[in-house]
Amino acid sequence: MDETTLISYLWPIFAKKHLFCPLRRTYYLQYSEYILHIAKDLRLDPLVGYHAIELLQRFMVKHLTDLFTTPTPQGATTDPLKSYEGAVFDKLKEKLPLIIFSCVQLASKMSLHSLIIDNNTAVHFLHSIGLSVSKQKVLDAELMVLKGLDFKLYAPNPLSYVEILLEVLGYNEPSLSVDHLYPLCHHVLQFVSLQRTAIYDALLAIQCGSPSTEQREKFVTVTEDFMLLGIGVISVATFIFVVSKWEQVVAELSHITGISQRSISEFTCVTVKHIVGDRSPATST
Repeated sequence: MDETTLISYLWPIFAKKHLFCPLRRTYYLQYSEYILHIAKDLRLDPLVGYHAIELLQRFMVKHLTDLFTTPTPQGATTDPLKSYEGAVFDKLKEKLPLIIFSCVQLASKMSLHSLIIDNNTAVHFLHSIGLSVSKQKVLDAELMVLKGLDFKLYAPNPLSYVEILLEVLGYNEPSLSVDHLYPLCHHVLQFVSLQRTAIYDALLAIQCGSPSTEQREKFVTVTEDFMLLGIGVISVATFIFVVSKWEQVVAELSHITGISQRSISEFTCVTVKHIVGDRSPATST
């Protein structure tokens, strides 16, 4: 099993098993929801949350790769997958909450429109959610993440795509009230982020029915396409806010980005079905 496969296997399992969010004491949450909760509690610009999610993704891939290239700890089981899983869990389960917070802290420092989380604020917040840490531990964690990212903190995020596309859409279609659409796009993007697996699995099923492993691997590029996600979010928000202009907006978004109207419509159909709670297979027309 290669490193990429191991990372894709272990990281989601680790997030579900060990990412306990003290903001909701009885739930284990996906890391993205955890980050969005932190950003909201600290009253940060929403861009900070989505930026932090991308920083965390990049850091974890690098960090897990580094762990996989070190020798297996003595006494680990003979099953290679369990050996890797156990070693990674042991190394990360105590550090992960602080790593996540460091990503949020770094993202806040990159934002022009947000409060910056200083170390006093960081320690106070972490204490408030039950993590007893010193300023030195906060600094150490931040430095570890910085080094893991090779000090490269720029990372595109889906909300930036939404904002840019809305600006272009508003210029091309002055009759559309993008100022009213923007807050709704925030809610739609958050919903898609938290229901990411279900939504993209449904999109894959539309294209492939019962997809093979190879088809799933090829579909990864679709799940990482922020342009598709951005126009999909705007399309869904338009469908909810002013359905009479939806087809016009889809056509314009397709013209702006070169993504087919069919792809935009499929994304909209699947997402709206999940929003209203209808999980039956979507069909394209």
